Amino acid sequence: MKFTSYNLRLAIGAVLALAAEIVFASAQQTNSDTLPIDLPTALRLAGAQNLDVQIARDRLKEAQADRASALEKFFPWLAPGVSYHRRDGVAQAVPAGTISDAHFQSYSPGATVAAQMDLGDAIYTTLASKQVANAASHAFDAQRQDAVLAAAQGYFDLAKAQALVGAADEALQIARDYQNQLHEAVAAGIAFKGDELRAQTETEHDQILLRRAVERQRVAAAQLAQMLHLDATVELVPKASDLVPLTLVETNATLDALARQALQNRPELQRNRALTLAARDVKNGATYGPLIPTIEAQYFGGRLGGGPDAGPGNFGPESDLFAGVTWRIGPGGLFDFGKIHSSRARLDARRAAEEKIHDQILREVVEARTRADSLHDQLATAQTDLTTADETLRLTQQRKDFGVGVVLENIQAQQALAQARADYLDILAEYDKAEYDLSRAIGGTLEAGGGRTNSPPFK
Repeated sequence: MKFTSYNLRLAIGAVLALAAEIVFASAQQTNSDTLPIDLPTALRLAGAQNLDVQIARDRLKEAQADRASALEKFFPWLAPGVSYHRRDGVAQAVPAGTISDAHFQSYSPGATVAAQMDLGDAIYTTLASKQVANAASHAFDAQRQDAVLAAAQGYFDLAKAQALVGAADEALQIARDYQNQLHEAVAAGIAFKGDELRAQTETEHDQILLRRAVERQRVAAAQLAQMLHLDATVELVPKASDLVPLTLVETNATLDALARQALQNRPELQRNRALTLAARDVKNGATYGPLIPTIEAQYFGGRLGGGPDAGPGNFGPESDLFAGVTWRIGPGGLFDFGKIHSSRARLDARRAAEEKIHDQILREVVEARTRADSLHDQLATAQTDLTTADETLRLTQQRKDFGVGVVLENIQAQQALAQARADYLDILAEYDKAEYDLSRAIGGTLEAGGGRTNSPPFK
């Protein structure tokens, strides 16, 4: 049995989906409320189970079936059957031409082999259907890449939400510890009750932030489950709790090199090129197809029996052969200028659409590279800010003075640290998302996941 590249991709996707379902089913038996997931698994599931990918796969099957139907126009068709004819009334004799009463019947069992090939239409329709099938194949690849990119970004959103929950919980613990210290100081008469209330306000504020962070994590898990076509009632939880900055595209690659790679690899552009070729074949079919004649051939082979009602009958072999060559002039044939002009207009529109997607791809490459570079620089600044905020809080807590000014400084240091952590996690997740966006923009393969880590994780 011969496998095409498309069939091979389907087989691999089915195996990956089955393996992932087995892993997920075993995990659900362990814990029915949460389901651990990592980035590579999310990417594989997106390529195998995403509903948009399945729709694109079905459209590819439809286009391939249409191409097979176009090829069938070159083959004759067979029509076996039995016909029966009876005449009552008058009939005209041949060659005398006299009219007389006639009562007779005939029957002819047999089979007809017929072929009517509109060669011009068949040739150009087949060429166009081939390009449409190629376009559907590239559309499938593009949809799969979009689904994998969405899954990667959804996973990073979930990982960020989980990390923010941890950061919010740590901030709450710090606030509670400081509130307890102030409570003891107030009881000992060395601190002001209002300072304790300020610390209590900060603690309650951190409780609200923690609850919001938990909410965002659950929502992010449901959104990722929808992308992966999983049960959203089971909460997805990243296996790795730490976000790490990834590099999927070489940072020293020039923008021109990335643009050339994108124009060579992006399936969207290849899809539009195939559709342009299909429109060209349709235009050629309307212009030159009618010049090629229609060939008709028909052969009947069987037996003929019958005779007059009152006379003897007869039954013997019979065969008929017909062949002809015709040209069609007018609508649907030669000099159908409306069809020719409309096909040319569609070709021009498709060429304009190809240029539009060409410009869009270049814009996406520039935007993705600019965003990735910007977030890379922001990440370094945010990491420095986080280290500074952590050290500021540590030094502030070492001061065992519960004066008003120091209390406010401590609370402000807590707030600054919490904000610095949130900013760092947000920039880190957005940077990883931007790396995947850039990789997709230049036509890179996203299913593998991972990438190179270019700095230590946040802790």
